[in-house]
Amino acid sequence: MTTAPAQQIPLDLGHRTALGREDFLIAPCNQDAVGWIDRWPTWPAPALILQGPAASGKTHLGAVWKNTAKAVWVDAAQLAGGDAHDLAGAGHVVVDHFDPWIGDRDAETTLFHLYNTMKDRGTTLLLTMRTAPGQIAFSLPDLSSRLRAAPVASIQAPDDTLLAALLVKLFADRQLQVTADILTYVLPRMERSFAAARDVVERADQLGLAEKKAITVSLMRRVLSGQD
Repeated sequence: MTTAPAQQIPLDLGHRTALGREDFLIAPCNQDAVGWIDRWPTWPAPALILQGPAASGKTHLGAVWKNTAKAVWVDAAQLAGGDAHDLAGAGHVVVDHFDPWIGDRDAETTLFHLYNTMKDRGTTLLLTMRTAPGQIAFSLPDLSSRLRAAPVASIQAPDDTLLAALLVKLFADRQLQVTADILTYVLPRMERSFAAARDVVERADQLGLAEKKAITVSLMRRVLSGQD
């Protein structure tokens, strides 16, 4: 009887995502957002909304601004049951990934008080979201009016040049190198989105670990066809 070769269980030991200013890939789709980050502290309002699709670099740009402004980092989950004054600290604040908490009355109330605290202190709030406030039905009308009045720095869908560079970066974050022939094969066959690039790299890394193989066109063919 022929038995299938044993497959190694991949050990996810984590990887370090490069989040420095020099690591952010600038392209036409995100130049507006980068420009807003670079214009701080001359923003015209107490808050800026950094909006864009999943995996588009919002958290990366938020980290860049955090380092520039010496800001406090707040995960949006902390807003539920949190105290606005405690979260605000003494300076500027980044609230990352608020979308899952839209409609949560407690989280929205904390964010509303946080906004007012920042405004009263003359400090700044950076809020990252997938959807612009003008397209959202908030539970708290007062929060809605404030966020809809805030400027929005948007990140648009990526072009092929940025997708190729993003794939290289995402593989490099996992200490993996890819050749031009791999990019030439993958780009026409993958979904044109930041999230798809992230998912393709993650699946390729897992498959390569499981089979102790390098990243090749053959391996990527299996990843894209769902045979991983």
